[in-house]
Amino acid sequence: MMKKLWDSYSYAIILFVLSLAASFILVLLMETPDSEKFVKVTISEGDSLWEIAENFSAEHSLSADEFISWVEQNNGIAGGRIFPGDEIVIPVKAAEGQPYTELASSELNE
Repeated sequence: MMKKLWDSYSYAIILFVLSLAASFILVLLMETPDSEKFVKVTISEGDSLWEIAENFSAEHSLSADEFISWVEQNNGIAGGRIFPGDEIVIPVKAAEGQPYTELASSELNE
C-alpha cells in the first residue's frame, strides 16, 4: 500500500515536505532588522495613562484615546488600570541610549 502510494505521489510528497521545511526555516530566520523599539516607562504614584499620553504627545501622532488603547492592548492592561512600579511600553519610538522594548507584533500608526 505504501509503495503504491509512494510510486503515485512521490513528487507531490517531496514537494510538500520541502515546502514545509523551507517555510519553517524562513519563519525562524525572518527577523526584521528595523523592528520597532518602543520606550518603556515605569509608573509612579499618581500617574495615569491620560497623563502619560499628554506628556509624550509631541513624540507620537496618536490621539489620547488611540494612545491609551495601544498601551492597554500591548501591555495587557484592562480599563486603564496601572499601578506604581508597573513597567509599560508606550507607542513612542526609543532614541539611542533610551530604555526600550521591542514589540514585533505591534504596529505604530503613523
